[in-house]
Amino acid sequence: MAGVLAVDPTLTDFGDDPVWITIVKAVMLFLFLALGVVFGVWFERKLISRMQNRYGPNRAGKFGLLQSVADAIKMGLKEDLFPRTVDRVLYLLAPVIMVVPAFLAFSIVPFGPVVSLFGEQTPLQLVDLPVAVLFMLAMGAVSVYGVVLAGWSSRSPYALLGGLRSAAQVVSYEIAMGLSFVAVFIFAGTLSTSEIVAAQQDTWFVVLLIPSFLIYVVCMFGEAARIPFDLPEGEGELVGGFQTEYSSSLKFALIMMGEYLHTFTASGIAVTLFLGGWRAPFPISLWEGANTGWWPVLWFLIKFVLTFSFIIWVRASLPRVRYDQLMSLGWKVLIPVNLAWILLVAGVRNVMLNQDNRVLNVALGLLIVVAALAIWMRFDTVDQRRKEEKKAQVDAEFEELSNEPTAGGFPVPPLDLPHYHGVSRP
Repeated sequence: MAGVLAVDPTLTDFGDDPVWITIVKAVMLFLFLALGVVFGVWFERKLISRMQNRYGPNRAGKFGLLQSVADAIKMGLKEDLFPRTVDRVLYLLAPVIMVVPAFLAFSIVPFGPVVSLFGEQTPLQLVDLPVAVLFMLAMGAVSVYGVVLAGWSSRSPYALLGGLRSAAQVVSYEIAMGLSFVAVFIFAGTLSTSEIVAAQQDTWFVVLLIPSFLIYVVCMFGEAARIPFDLPEGEGELVGGFQTEYSSSLKFALIMMGEYLHTFTASGIAVTLFLGGWRAPFPISLWEGANTGWWPVLWFLIKFVLTFSFIIWVRASLPRVRYDQLMSLGWKVLIPVNLAWILLVAGVRNVMLNQDNRVLNVALGLLIVVAALAIWMRFDTVDQRRKEEKKAQVDAEFEELSNEPTAGGFPVPPLDLPHYHGVSRP
């Protein structure tokens, strides 16, 4: 998957741009995300409708392209209602807290190599940091405050439950997501997104670290609260989740934008850390100029759209899981498997970097993996025993109920029928 060497940006290439170039790149990023949300909604509705053998939006504009524009204008112009008991300051502040960190999180995603922009040599990335990926995780955690405040400030039990659900869900899946990045950091030797893309010059990390990629894909749905993990918005039991008290106004539009931006960030991080970033896929990478100039922007956008399409495909295919299943998957499966995989990756990487002690390193790595698997199987055995005991208890209770008077298989109280002594029934 390697192509001709491009002018790969490094951390030293950031911070030297003129102020006006930084402003231009920030405006371009803002327009990309804002228009992406508008047409992403149209694309999702259109793709799901075709999967369900219907047309979807097809009246407003060609192919219904203006439907999302009309919806955005409608929500921006609708009357802004305030429920009587809400905390007005936090009620207004919550949607903003959800949107702003989502914009900031996407600023560390590289769109391409160093190019000439209005005569200035600059990397196609707004900003990069030595801990850029951790910055993205931090912004995702900050946006959760918006969800929690939206639920708490609404003074509604349904909204509050939705906010608490979201906090527990994001905390659980951020741990597994952060652990899925550790293997990438070990192989790349850096937390800078531009340098991680440069480390995938020969082979994409989706090939070398497929378990990390699969775990990240699962965590991506949990972090962005997308189906099948959209429990904070469970309409069936929470009416509308944390946004129950937000009417279809500008505040509601900001909440929807924040959720879509988190989905975009998850897709962009997947492309950057595992799918080679802006590098051309094979066999296009055999072309001499595939990874130079502005062509890498096209490769990045293609990967980005395909990843977003996969998220939509999952939404159209899978039902929502129960909350206990969601938490059990995160804590009992993803985190233990992640830890065992990190130990294996660390052992393999140590062998690759230290050729002299290869046999000792391999033996040590295998020992660590076997110990991790033994611990995981031990916990799994204990969990299975608890399930069997619970099942036996439920069976015993059902056996006791089966001795009660029944009507059609359901327990009913005994009937105290009146006795008719010499009285004829009508």
